[in-house]
Amino acid sequence: MTDTALLEITGLKTYFHSDSGTVKAVDDLSIQIRPGHTLGLVGESGSGKSVTSLSIMRLLPDVGAKIEGGKIVFLGKDLVKLPRAQMRHMRGNELSMIFQEPGTSLNPVYRVGAQVAEAILLHEQVTRREAMERTRRLFSEVGIPNPEQSIEKFPHEMSGGQKQRVMIAMALACNPKLLIADEPTTALDVTIQAQILDLIRKLRDERGMAILFITHDLGVISEIADEVAVMYRGKLVEYDKVENIFANPRHPYTNGLLACRPRLDTTRRRLPVVSDYMDTVRNADGQLVITEKPLSPARLVEIEGRGRGRLIHPHSELAKLRPSDSADTAVKISGSQSDAVTHVPESESPLLAVENLQVYYPIKKGLLRRTVAYNKAVDGVSFKVYKGQTLGLVGESGCGKTTTGRAIMRLLTISGGTVAFNGMDWTSLRGEELRRQRRRMQIIFQDPYSSLNPRLTVEAMITEAMSVHRIGSGLQDRRDRAAHLLEEVGLLPEHLHRYPHEFSGGQRQRLCIARSLAVEPDFLICDESVSALDVSVQAQVLNLLKDLQERRGLTYVFISHDLSVVKFMSDMMAVMNAGKIVEYGPSDDIYANPQNEYTRKLIAAIPGVKGVRRGGRTTESA
Repeated sequence: MTDTALLEITGLKTYFHSDSGTVKAVDDLSIQIRPGHTLGLVGESGSGKSVTSLSIMRLLPDVGAKIEGGKIVFLGKDLVKLPRAQMRHMRGNELSMIFQEPGTSLNPVYRVGAQVAEAILLHEQVTRREAMERTRRLFSEVGIPNPEQSIEKFPHEMSGGQKQRVMIAMALACNPKLLIADEPTTALDVTIQAQILDLIRKLRDERGMAILFITHDLGVISEIADEVAVMYRGKLVEYDKVENIFANPRHPYTNGLLACRPRLDTTRRRLPVVSDYMDTVRNADGQLVITEKPLSPARLVEIEGRGRGRLIHPHSELAKLRPSDSADTAVKISGSQSDAVTHVPESESPLLAVENLQVYYPIKKGLLRRTVAYNKAVDGVSFKVYKGQTLGLVGESGCGKTTTGRAIMRLLTISGGTVAFNGMDWTSLRGEELRRQRRRMQIIFQDPYSSLNPRLTVEAMITEAMSVHRIGSGLQDRRDRAAHLLEEVGLLPEHLHRYPHEFSGGQRQRLCIARSLAVEPDFLICDESVSALDVSVQAQVLNLLKDLQERRGLTYVFISHDLSVVKFMSDMMAVMNAGKIVEYGPSDDIYANPQNEYTRKLIAAIPGVKGVRRGGRTTESA
């Protein structure tokens, strides 16, 4: 072990054994972390990142999982050989972990203050009063407002960002020397994510901790890490200083991860994927062999120019929306591409027209539960979407964008305003008429796993929708249609007989898209449909949505908190805050010339936009 390393992993091999064979989750990993430094561990789902963290913490399952070889030396002790009692004392005391999903890591039946104090009481000889006082100070240190009141809250009473701060407070409760952060910002809005990254940097510098920061997003790594280790299928494929990784990536997998993230400063119509940069095969010994391949000229032309450019509102509509902008801003941004921007003809009517939409929830108090006020989730939202367009709805959690989407679908009660679809007033539809018309407008939900019935096969869930709307001449015809749909979204016909749990996250999202297309809709609402996916899988799904739009003439409302993804997908963009639209116009225009302070804050919070920050200090942009 080097003199300066706090943690040194050498030749770590963590394997999972089952009846179907052995999975080498981590295969010969060697890394080290110095005090006061952050090592970023990057890779897609299944690369071995989280298994590495669980190996360090000795939290692997008792059955099936085993560290087959290597050393994990921390504070001069090999954690692999450490007795369970000593390891239990070290966890939470000398090394701590922030888990990926704070909502499932916190006990819903205990107050958050008591859960943090429990960690202090377990490892230190203090009274409960002293533990609660330290918890208050920790809550203040991690930026939770009103610590005195917040320690008495239950997890469900806190926002996602606040729950993540509680998890950070719990991890820091006993002043650990090493903090492992496993995807701590994946499910957060970009602004909350920026706050959490700033907080982790600040606490690292003040406490002199070492941090192992695990994520699939190289943009986040650029904001937090000093060194980066890139993993692929259990193997370490690249390991270097963060500025070298971004300026001169040596491995094709790293190149692919960097390229497939949507960027605000490009006009690409499609996203590259990892397979554009490398091929993988297994040799006779079963070893994975990675072969680099250059991005072909034909593929580059496809990425840069395949498909239509932006389809934006008629000139007269744009003049009303953003009168201070030039109507040709988007063309200027797109450079010399003469076909980059097309305006909808003045004579065309919108496919969807939302006017002064309101969704209010009553706030009731008193013994008689009288309504004393209203929570205005959506407050006077108006916009238009023309056939073949994509409108992006962007904003933080709680801004009202998902509520807007569900209100358009009539999945929520509308308090006021109108929704007109293809000239028909949807707010007046009821019963059978609403169900019959709803086949033309479908929604792709945020979490594919929870929106799929685990007891139904793929065939059952896709053909059920066809049966309800009397699509297809019979059962065999519906099966054939379902098989064709799977092929259209990049799956195989033999997948019809599988269940949702047998698919990866990206495959499940493709299933949700296929199910939405089963009733042959004209319009899709995509509600955070890629937010939980790895950046490489996200690129594949975004490309798929663009392909489907081109082939089928679909119209989208694309909802997301990620401005870079929304800009890539959208022709027009509406920025929402506190139930209102604060900015609305062509997506290129809004990025080039944001007129609202909230929009500028969203753009500034996107990780990696302003170059690489090494250890919190900005260096030259990659």
